Amino acid sequence: MVDVAKRAGVAHVTVSRVLNDPDSVRPATRERVEQAIAELGYQRNDMARALKRGRSGMLGVIIAGAELFELPRVLLGVEEAAHAAGYWVSMASWQSGGLEQLNATIDRLVGQAAEGIAVIADRSVAARALERVGARIPLSVVMSGDVPNPAIGSVELDQELGARLATRHLLELGHAQVVHISGRLGTFDAQARVRGWTAEMQASGTALPRMLEGDFTARSGYRAGMALASEPQPPTAVFAGNDQMVIGLLAAFAEQELRVPQDVSVVGFDDMAGADYFVPALTTVRQDFRQLGRRSIEVLLELIGGAEARHHLIAPSLVVRRSTAAPLR
Repeated sequence: MVDVAKRAGVAHVTVSRVLNDPDSVRPATRERVEQAIAELGYQRNDMARALKRGRSGMLGVIIAGAELFELPRVLLGVEEAAHAAGYWVSMASWQSGGLEQLNATIDRLVGQAAEGIAVIADRSVAARALERVGARIPLSVVMSGDVPNPAIGSVELDQELGARLATRHLLELGHAQVVHISGRLGTFDAQARVRGWTAEMQASGTALPRMLEGDFTARSGYRAGMALASEPQPPTAVFAGNDQMVIGLLAAFAEQELRVPQDVSVVGFDDMAGADYFVPALTTVRQDFRQLGRRSIEVLLELIGGAEARHHLIAPSLVVRRSTAAPLR
């Protein structure tokens, strides 16, 4: 700034005024300063300015887990919310699952003057470690399931509600039974969707039909579809634990000449890219991952502002397309 002032023939405080309140400087003086800035290639140090004010304007984001679903959309929401609040984001990765490495990653972001940290986590990787992480800096977590750590705010999509919406839709169409093809039952996502399906079936007073376990892949959906199609009386409604399994399910039903939705209605979960181009277009549960990212930053900023940590649920929505209809039999 001193160099710019010398080149322009003004005091360095005038340079500061041009940068921060240009309308307060006479046009001719402002033009000389701006020309000197351009000639010298001057860029002010926003980090130094922020630290002088007692805040960095930076938030840390830790990505924990290698197979995080829809991560790009979550990160887009994170960036949008941070930018809207006047913050920039520094990102780090933590993949080992060890508490020591997690603390080291947090320390690195703290050393960069992060005002708070959002962790985007695969539950299987992060849950136990996050339960033991201290509260030396505001922390919010995006993951499936609550984090039983009173110092950490958490955000998740309400998958149990999503499963209830899918099941309720089929029951309200008049289907007497809704068969569920679950995802891999060792995962939190599959368990939450099973709980939602079970709760809605029980609330309707309908006996719970048998459940088929898949593993979230199209192949497992195909196997389940072949098993259902071979039954003497195939079900009229199926709720699959994700859209990927529906790909295999529809292939099996087509091979066995079961029409969707005339013979059997199908609902998926996730509203994956291209779900509206399935044949028929798929009725499914939509999770707003962009909103999930935005909310994680909003929660983090609330914590920075002194709010108490708590668990936040984001409601999904049901997208009704052509794969569901009232039963013909």
